[in-house]
Amino acid sequence: MIDYYISSNTRYTSEDGKFFKNGIELTNENGDSLEEVMFKAFIKKETATFIHRAFSNIIVLIGAGASVLSTSGGIDNRFGKTVFMLADLINNTLKQDFNLFTLQELAELCKYQIPVECVGEDGVSSLNSAFNLEDFLSDMISYEKYVSADIADKYNQTETKIFGLIVENTSYEYDKGCLKHATFINTVAHLVKSPSKLTIVTTNYDTLIEDAADSIGYTVMDGFTFSHRPYFDSDMFEWNLVKDIENIKTNELEYKKNIINLLKLHGSLTWERDDKGIRRKEKSKVSKPIMIFPSSNKYMQSYQEPYFELFTKFQELLKRPNTLLITTGFSFADNHISQMINQAILHNRSLSTLISDYNIAQDNPNWKKIEDLMEHNYQVAFLKSTMNFDLSDYLGEYYDD
Repeated sequence: MIDYYISSNTRYTSEDGKFFKNGIELTNENGDSLEEVMFKAFIKKETATFIHRAFSNIIVLIGAGASVLSTSGGIDNRFGKTVFMLADLINNTLKQDFNLFTLQELAELCKYQIPVECVGEDGVSSLNSAFNLEDFLSDMISYEKYVSADIADKYNQTETKIFGLIVENTSYEYDKGCLKHATFINTVAHLVKSPSKLTIVTTNYDTLIEDAADSIGYTVMDGFTFSHRPYFDSDMFEWNLVKDIENIKTNELEYKKNIINLLKLHGSLTWERDDKGIRRKEKSKVSKPIMIFPSSNKYMQSYQEPYFELFTKFQELLKRPNTLLITTGFSFADNHISQMINQAILHNRSLSTLISDYNIAQDNPNWKKIEDLMEHNYQVAFLKSTMNFDLSDYLGEYYDD
């Protein structure tokens, strides 16, 4: 049985071509099995009931899955890669260069235990969910201070290669013919009433959100100034663009439409640090981007500038009354962010949370905690949907015929 929509009192599922609501089969007016298009219409109505309210504050959290494009032939390699795909790429690349340590050799040096099922006769073969890339990178970084002088160059070259692969494989161009980021931004932004702004929070390094927003004429407030050489200033999130109405008898202001806030929690391919602070530049002009790489010690890094300001802003937004949080492509594997959301749901009773993903029956502890809150009647719902497939359809206006 596949779950499509789950809330505290409603569950839409399918099995063997039949569709169910709370375990009861849905049928048409003739008593025949419901068609899929009608089943999705039921889910859209349910979703509309959940999100189409007068929220004062709307936040969207976008994870790595939102940059992944699935096709009938698998995942399109031109765009986002899963953590497992990155791990496989790193493993295979290191094997091909004798000037670098292999993944297995690095693991032996830093005492990281690679799962037995991932090791073959010629070393690390096929990586699976038992291999944790974040834990491995954390151990590798921690071991740096103990590397002996005779292997230091090789170790550093290998580490540089790994991080270079991560940068290279999270840098892709926005393609409006394949990706639906622009449609999604426009759909959700229309739920927001001025002077409030839609806030998009992402863990991704790529510039897909910025590029998509630019393609439809949106202005992005990303915490950087509007100067010729933009520098980071977290106060920018609090500003809006307004103009005076030409009437001397009123002080009324008109707010510029199509503006969004963008918080990139783990950094960006377009950010670089110089002697005057943090600058935003064109990707092609950045040699050392400011990024929290996937590793367990990223939680320590999140207390450094600019991450501290961005996490603090996200936490403050989650505490605001009458807030809607929508997540897409975020698996809740990130303990730091997951804990923030869990606590916000627990303590902000006016927070409504819609979690969307290609699979809403996930088996990780953080996901289970959110499910538990839903079962205790907190305002939480789960929707089987992805940004690059049908999420915008579900979030759009609903008209009851």
